[in-house]
Amino acid sequence: MIRLALTFIPVMALTAGLTACNEPAQSSGESVSQSTTINGFDRTFKAAEAKLEKLMVQPLTIPVPKDPGGGYTHETHKANGFLLYDVGQLYKLTGEKKYADFASQAMMDYAQVYPSWELHPAKKEQSPGRMFWQNLNESMFLLNVAQCYDAIKDTLSEAQREKIETDLLRNMADFLSVGAPETFNKVHNHGTWATAAVGLTGYAIGDDEYVEKALLGLDKSGKAGFLKQMDVLFSPDGYYNEGPYYHRFALKPFVIFAQAVEKNSPDLKIFEKRDGILKKAIYSLIQQNYGGLFFPINDAIKEKGIRTDELLNGVAIAYDLTGDTGLLSVAAEQDKFVLTPESRKLARDLAAGKATPFDYKSMRLGDGQSGTEGALDILRASKDPNGLAVVVKNTSQGLGHGHFDKMGLLVYDAGHEILRDYGAARFLNVEAKYGGHYLPENNKYAKQTVAHNALVVDETSHFNGDVRIGNQHAPELFDFIDKENIKLTSAEISTAYDDVRLGRSVAMINDAAFSGPIIIDLVEAHSENAHRYDLPFHYNGHLIHTNFEVQADPLTRAPLGDGNGYQYLWKLAEAEPLQGLSQVTWLLDRKFYSVTSAVPAGTKVVFTQIGANDPNFNLKPEPGFMLRTKTNDGVSFVSVIEPHGDYNPTVEYTIGSYSQVKAVSHFEGGAAEYIRIETKDGNVIGLGLGAEDNPSGTHNVEVDGETISWTGAYKVFHSIAHTKEKN
Repeated sequence: MIRLALTFIPVMALTAGLTACNEPAQSSGESVSQSTTINGFDRTFKAAEAKLEKLMVQPLTIPVPKDPGGGYTHETHKANGFLLYDVGQLYKLTGEKKYADFASQAMMDYAQVYPSWELHPAKKEQSPGRMFWQNLNESMFLLNVAQCYDAIKDTLSEAQREKIETDLLRNMADFLSVGAPETFNKVHNHGTWATAAVGLTGYAIGDDEYVEKALLGLDKSGKAGFLKQMDVLFSPDGYYNEGPYYHRFALKPFVIFAQAVEKNSPDLKIFEKRDGILKKAIYSLIQQNYGGLFFPINDAIKEKGIRTDELLNGVAIAYDLTGDTGLLSVAAEQDKFVLTPESRKLARDLAAGKATPFDYKSMRLGDGQSGTEGALDILRASKDPNGLAVVVKNTSQGLGHGHFDKMGLLVYDAGHEILRDYGAARFLNVEAKYGGHYLPENNKYAKQTVAHNALVVDETSHFNGDVRIGNQHAPELFDFIDKENIKLTSAEISTAYDDVRLGRSVAMINDAAFSGPIIIDLVEAHSENAHRYDLPFHYNGHLIHTNFEVQADPLTRAPLGDGNGYQYLWKLAEAEPLQGLSQVTWLLDRKFYSVTSAVPAGTKVVFTQIGANDPNFNLKPEPGFMLRTKTNDGVSFVSVIEPHGDYNPTVEYTIGSYSQVKAVSHFEGGAAEYIRIETKDGNVIGLGLGAEDNPSGTHNVEVDGETISWTGAYKVFHSIAHTKEKN
């Protein structure tokens, strides 16, 4: 058996604690603000001091475990864990013994009762805890308490150390490791939390056995454990397989434990492994936000964003490692800090005016351990983090938290989600709403293809909604272009349905015929059999205008279907596009958005609203429309997504409320394609897409008797207005 060579420095010999501390602790009684300029960290410090002064006047409440997530006992123990972490950090920063005394008594109180607790009475079927209903929460608690213990252990008597280490720290670490091998050895975010918590405990109490098991798995073979998690869970670009929501969740144990490894086992060079994968993970997560909120793909609570505790730690640690002043701009957006030396340094440099803009950019984040399982494609119109942006989900399934939306689309603009994803159907830790669990509608609606802006065939979800099949397949990637006047991504998949090959090409184009960038969205399905095709657009805003007559039934409505998520959609209205052109406009905040689509003959536009078959009001009543058709030989939908106009109800003016698009056409020449957009001002913009089997060759497409030619994977044929502007 080949063992990884690890160099361990016994923690008992260290004085700086678990994590690298680049600044000395403050002496007892010295206020942080006395040695720094007033900044965000000082506010955080003073708020923590004030909070603890109130809480430390009486012992911690330590209730007997009873409630599941969101319940009183759950929330109390969770809060106690965070409180102990803060107390330990304040002791490190100030040296005031009152913090160490409070922490030692609290840990002694926990050590007195923890050994007597059996499995939690509301335990989950998989990996139950003792203090909490699942051992994941136990790992989170131990991660905090181990750091607290390390901070204050030198103030303890021998008897106190023996009691806390034996009955609390070792007891809990054993329960989470040898007592739960199915979690500890699992390559999954639960496994990351468990290994990090046990490894930190090992460093805190000076037991290398715990550290080795944490790094290499219970048998120390390296087939499991923290290092294996680093190798498997991130792509070479730093993309986390389950998506940004669980990337955020897993980031904290990764970076906190890695800091401890860097300090105690420097020969491992943990932050340089896999070409600096943990640093890449921090940067890629920052890139996966818009307006401060993470892209809500897969199971995601949409309110989570860059101000979460995990990324507060991540940004501070990344700045300490890299000195990248662009991270200071992210810290300014966060406007929150954590009680660590790295966060103090971050706040000082931000207050000193050292910030530069963070490099938000268009990028393809490869998915999978080798980066070969699809990708998350992000197109940004500019460096403005609140400008027009497009996300195309060309990723792999994302394990059990993945949704069935291959090549799904999200669009953002002016700080808002324009074409949106539902995210997860869950009220996290709201016990009154299904105990805080994922709602039944999460599987039945939120994960289904029709809940996303992705093509649905025969009202059936991709991979027939089977996650085991979905995990085996990812889209095949084609072009990714990032140029001044065009950003483009293209992919296809032939395994989502048995006899249908799906493709999607999305381009963002700048042309003077429009007031700003527009999006061209080409969605195709190739099949030799008859199928029904639905392309949903879940829009955010109030319907303003259509270029066809549409009227909702004022008295009755019915569900759109009876399964695969369709049963949760009210059918509000159905209409026929005019001469193969559908145009729908809505208003959001002070801007208008239009989707103008070239559609096959016989296409219907169906207007929907979420909420059918939902007697408990579990789902949000969001609007949408879909392009629906049935053909014998595949289908193509070409849409132009256009931001336009200005609406100001305060001073009562409206500018540009109508779309500038007059017509959209789609032409094919073999495998090459040409999309033509005509504006109401008489301008014509074209986009040529090369053949997939010969992207660098010369391509010809017949367009109304004229041959359009270009060489290469793509070409933008700009309007007269654009040419004049450039000249």
